[in-house]
Amino acid sequence: MKPVPDQTFYVTTPIYYVNDAPHIGHGYTTVMGDIITRWHRQRGEDVWYLTGTDEHGLKVLRKAEQNGMTPQEWADRLIETEWMPLLETIDVANDDFIRTTEERHLVGSKAFWQDLYDRGAVYKGEFSGWYSVGAEEFVGDDDVLDGEGEDEGFKVSALDGSRLEHVTEENYFFKLSEYQQALLDLYEQNPDFIQPASARNEVISFVQRGLKDLSMSRSTFDWGIQVPWDEKHVMYVWIEALLNYVTAIGYGTDQDAFEKRWPASIHLVGKDIARFHAVIWPAMLMAAGQPVPHQVFAHGWLLVGGQKMSKSKANGIRPDEIVGTFGSDAYRYYFARAITFGSDGSISWEDIHARYHAELANGFGNLASRVASMIGSYFDGSLPAAGELTDAEQRVVGTIESAVADADAAIEAVAPQDALAAIWRVVDELNGYLTEQAPWKVAKEEGQRERLATILVTAAEGLRALAVLLNPVMPKACASLWESLGAEPALGNLADQRIADVARWGQLPEGTTITKVPSLFPRIET
Repeated sequence: MKPVPDQTFYVTTPIYYVNDAPHIGHGYTTVMGDIITRWHRQRGEDVWYLTGTDEHGLKVLRKAEQNGMTPQEWADRLIETEWMPLLETIDVANDDFIRTTEERHLVGSKAFWQDLYDRGAVYKGEFSGWYSVGAEEFVGDDDVLDGEGEDEGFKVSALDGSRLEHVTEENYFFKLSEYQQALLDLYEQNPDFIQPASARNEVISFVQRGLKDLSMSRSTFDWGIQVPWDEKHVMYVWIEALLNYVTAIGYGTDQDAFEKRWPASIHLVGKDIARFHAVIWPAMLMAAGQPVPHQVFAHGWLLVGGQKMSKSKANGIRPDEIVGTFGSDAYRYYFARAITFGSDGSISWEDIHARYHAELANGFGNLASRVASMIGSYFDGSLPAAGELTDAEQRVVGTIESAVADADAAIEAVAPQDALAAIWRVVDELNGYLTEQAPWKVAKEEGQRERLATILVTAAEGLRALAVLLNPVMPKACASLWESLGAEPALGNLADQRIADVARWGQLPEGTTITKVPSLFPRIET
């Protein structure tokens, strides 16, 4: 999605609960957002990428108590030891990190709630019903089931299987029921608002069933932000958490910054929280007189052994386990390439290992290594002048041109897996080109010096294009490749190269020093 002129391309992840350490599901969302925003930066756009943590609510309160800490102490500890290190581990270039215990969020949230109250969108009432502490979600009677197995004797949510508690308390309510038709009109007038189609259909079906007013405060515990007009109540954690998307960019504290970045271009969320973002959140914004985000994109679950990851199944995998073995670039590549963003995807160590060697070590890494080696051997590491391009070289040029266009369109469609598939056509084309042209044989033929130069310059130019196209996905490897190609003195920083200019041929000047750097993806025995 391209921003309108003078509008920031603003992408968010959900803010993650600090009740435990992050797993690869958190890393998955965050890396996909990072790849998308890095690509838009490579386009030359004004980009803002937000992630952060949700630190209020009953679930965090109980977790802190179990560990003998205050909720704030627990949150601070998890942020320092787990959540901030995660961003470095998976090499995420976020522009901001919002914590819901920050002053800017407190001030902005109270301002938003006061506005809802002043506009008559809120009223006091009593809630009596079922609540999921695990999902921090009120559950309607239609979605309450009798538990089975380990949950026998409990009520569970049909939405996610979490255990339910029956609560009765005085709360404030948001008039969600008044926005049913406005939401249906939004979905009809903007089919891309909620994607993919499976999430869109589910959300429309949910809204068509009828919306009830939503309890938006809690009065039985105090770990949260106080309701500005009634300090006996704290904001319901989900309502408060959704506000991070506006409080982080200045709502209630910096109006100019807010107007520059809002509305968000894309909210990236897991499919299990799509309804909060595509139903409750736009209704709140409508009630407050604010524009709704351009898109909510709900990705699928990561499956290990055919099952969604969870602590109870002991199948959760930490990002640092994968990165520690294969590196952050391979981690980022695998999740972007192997899984269709928007669908559930199965992962395994065996598949990561196989793709690492077949596609990264042997496919991409070996290509970069042997091109540098041949230029070093045959031209003393100095890029020669190319001769006339034949049909073989024109095929390489054409492949790069089409790959750039297709990859850019795929990122626009929030389909990083399709973008990588398009870019990998260049890797395959270059490997096939070298096999077909056999420069090691041409080097032995008398009078073929110019032809040898043309082949190796073509390969180097192809690697230049790959360094730019793959930089949003594998920034460390691409920085090494850019260094190997000696590109910075002539062309500038890798981050300053533009997607629209990638296919322009002949950018590496004659005489550029080509060096062989350590293997981009060394073989790993596991």
